[in-house]
Amino acid sequence: MSGERLGGEPRRVLVVDDEPTIAGSVAARLRAEGFAVEVAHDGPTAVAATAVHRPDLVVLDIMLPGFDGLEVCRRIQADRPVAVLMLTARDAETDVLVGLGVGADDYMTKPFSPRELAARVHALFRRMDRIAELAGAVAPPRIVLGELEIDPATRRVHRAGAPAHLTPTEFDLLVHLAARPGTVHNRDALLAHVWGWADATGTRTVDSHVKALRRKLGSDLIRTVHGVGYALEVPR
Repeated sequence: MSGERLGGEPRRVLVVDDEPTIAGSVAARLRAEGFAVEVAHDGPTAVAATAVHRPDLVVLDIMLPGFDGLEVCRRIQADRPVAVLMLTARDAETDVLVGLGVGADDYMTKPFSPRELAARVHALFRRMDRIAELAGAVAPPRIVLGELEIDPATRRVHRAGAPAHLTPTEFDLLVHLAARPGTVHNRDALLAHVWGWADATGTRTVDSHVKALRRKLGSDLIRTVHGVGYALEVPR
């Protein structure tokens, strides 16, 4: 895999972690993959580095000095949309849901291998490329399922007329489920189609994004089929 854009310019990644060993090993792995990598070790420096280097993606630890990764994510997303892969050492569901709510696209729990993280980064860039390609193509028609309305052209979602502000990953997951309402999708298939992962190491990522969708659109929208996966129910 290559860290380059189609024109040959390397993609830019900012790694933010207050532990120099972790930041250094992640940065070294991503540089070996062809990415242009900058490193920051605290919240204020991360926000400043994002403004200067304009990264395509930020690998962002939640626990940071100065202010935490959640506040970093809020501030950089307020400036411009940027992909964020969040890191958490606590594996707390609240941290994950808040992180997804402020604009993170994915998360990983420490400890992790730099190889696995590099694979997640590549998968995020593949998704970003796919979204960019779709933006230049003829947009699919609007999806209307009961009181749920999804507009792929503008990437906007409403339920009963009220807008829902979804992250790019949440939107892609919702569209995939809504394309075949009532059909049960197993987690492995969702990881492959929505995230672009070739393995099933991130099934909890699917669960966390489903919980975020329920929180934003209603707990009745997505049905859990225990031991299998999820299905979107047409809201009444």
